[in-house]
Amino acid sequence: MALPPAIEKGIEKTDAFLAKYPNLTQYERLKEIEEKTGQPKVYFFLAICLVFTSFIYVIGGAKLISDLVSFVYPAYMSFKAIDTNSPTDDKQWLTYWVVFGFTSIVEQCASFLVGWIPFYFFLKIGFFTWLYHPKFMGAGIIYTQVLRPALLPYLGKTAPEKKSS
Repeated sequence: MALPPAIEKGIEKTDAFLAKYPNLTQYERLKEIEEKTGQPKVYFFLAICLVFTSFIYVIGGAKLISDLVSFVYPAYMSFKAIDTNSPTDDKQWLTYWVVFGFTSIVEQCASFLVGWIPFYFFLKIGFFTWLYHPKFMGAGIIYTQVLRPALLPYLGKTAPEKKSS
């Protein structure tokens, strides 16, 4: 039975991802399993991801998953940004961490409201993904439109913004 073209395309993209990171994804072992069973290695990779995510969910619930999503990738990218010569990525990730810290404090202070918001942790995952996703750069938007105008009057005189030529 043939799979729909969209699913075939997704399998190909996932397979390319697995091949790109062979040590992380244990590509050779997945290849052996694929040869033994005749099923695509992508299915086994996705099953392992599902089991791992379910285990994390059982241990810490949706809060742990949302905290991991909002911390692990940005931390990794921040470590990479430190080793580059480009100030652009440094600014992006520094801005993200400022917004992350602010939202974490607000979340902690308003923790009594968290239980009242339906699907709060899924909304939080979407929000933090929007903050750091390269397509949206939401952290920069939140910083320039919310945090900077609200906090700048209380920070005293700061250096003026550099004008780009």
